[in-house]
Amino acid sequence: MAQKPSIPKGTRDFSPAEVAKRNHIIQNIKKHFETFGFMPIETPSFENSDTLMGKYGEEGDRLIFKILNSGDFISKVDDVTYSSKNSTSLTPKISEKALRYDLTVPFARYVVMHQNEIDFPFKRYQIQPVWRADRPQKGRFREFYQCDADVVGANSLLQEAEFVQLYDAVFTDLGLKGATIKINNRKILSGIAEVIGAKHLLVDFTVALDKLDKIGEDKVKAEMMEKGISESAIAKAQPLFEMSGSASEQLEQLKTLLANSEVGMLGVAELEDIISTVDMIGLQSAQLQLDVTLARGLNYYTGAIFEVAAPEGVNMGSIGGGGRYDDLTGIFGLKDVSGVGISFGLDRIYLVLEELGLFPDSLDTSLDVLCLNFGKQEGLAALKLVSSLRKLGLRADLYPMDAKMQKQFKYADKRGVPYVVLLGEQELAGGNFVAKNMKTGDQKAYGLDAFAQFAEAVKSDF
Repeated sequence: MAQKPSIPKGTRDFSPAEVAKRNHIIQNIKKHFETFGFMPIETPSFENSDTLMGKYGEEGDRLIFKILNSGDFISKVDDVTYSSKNSTSLTPKISEKALRYDLTVPFARYVVMHQNEIDFPFKRYQIQPVWRADRPQKGRFREFYQCDADVVGANSLLQEAEFVQLYDAVFTDLGLKGATIKINNRKILSGIAEVIGAKHLLVDFTVALDKLDKIGEDKVKAEMMEKGISESAIAKAQPLFEMSGSASEQLEQLKTLLANSEVGMLGVAELEDIISTVDMIGLQSAQLQLDVTLARGLNYYTGAIFEVAAPEGVNMGSIGGGGRYDDLTGIFGLKDVSGVGISFGLDRIYLVLEELGLFPDSLDTSLDVLCLNFGKQEGLAALKLVSSLRKLGLRADLYPMDAKMQKQFKYADKRGVPYVVLLGEQELAGGNFVAKNMKTGDQKAYGLDAFAQFAEAVKSDF
């Protein structure tokens, strides 16, 4: 018995209708990336393991898909390592490459390798798939697309304000009004870790805090204690969990909390600068919100951090995120190159637009005109007509076989084709064709040389 085919958990097939909707989002994002002056690059789907490992923290490293070496890789492992059953020591022996976890670290590698060809500041965008060995759930996949924009070689906070504008422009164009762009600063979190006496446990502090929305305050505190952060230190951080009010009010509270932390106060000053700039420029439909518990679990962030939440009432994780990384290229040997970037979560944005019914109805139409096939001679004439319509920008096709009319009309109906062209023996002899509007049922005859007039009529219906 033949095996029933399947695909791995956390991956998906996409139908033509789904691809059309995904392309709608991608084209919108790409348009605004280019409007804001970003240039496209692409990097390989897999990297050398040492490029990726150690850049995302302990939890991130566990989610990286490793690629087994080719050939008889096990025979090259010594007996001691093999018998130890220790994945940490065994993995480097059998896997030298891995699927990329995100687009940011490969971008840093790209900048270092191509630094002599790049004009700084370098504004790049990248739209490619990434892979994470995560537990699949709604809005969380093992293979998904990221749509990233980054600037390297510029430390001006105007870049952060511009990225807030970019988020706003894309979501407004997609009709997704009411998105919340949350902002915080890793320097503030560093300052809090410092004043509560947990400076040496900053990574553990931020990793736990990053789970606040997912597991709640009590479990976050429990995880902090498990990582060695004392109960008294957590108590000192309590104002962080209770902070409320407007952005300016929260910033004043932070100034009190971080009065003895130089790095923390620098983070407050940076946030004040970004928020005031955005307030001056204004936003179209999104709102900027200070969230002092926002941590972003990735270790490479050093300044402002962003996370975008869907409009209220939509149960979905973040649909975008990013931040500043002051020396990510330093791990590859290029020091003191500041960068900042954001990412759009294509798959989650898709789910949100679907739930809110925001995809244009026009995406349901993949073909404007279908010419029916009445036989060899009529088919050749129809093919010539189809070619002329395509040159005028219409999506036109000829049914490939002279099947029964009922079958051809049924095919056109299933594909949602708005116009069907009949060019049979009688029409060919008379030098014309008949166009049927599938929605109204109206029919109109055109001369074979009047295809441009017909094309204009079709376009006027769009």
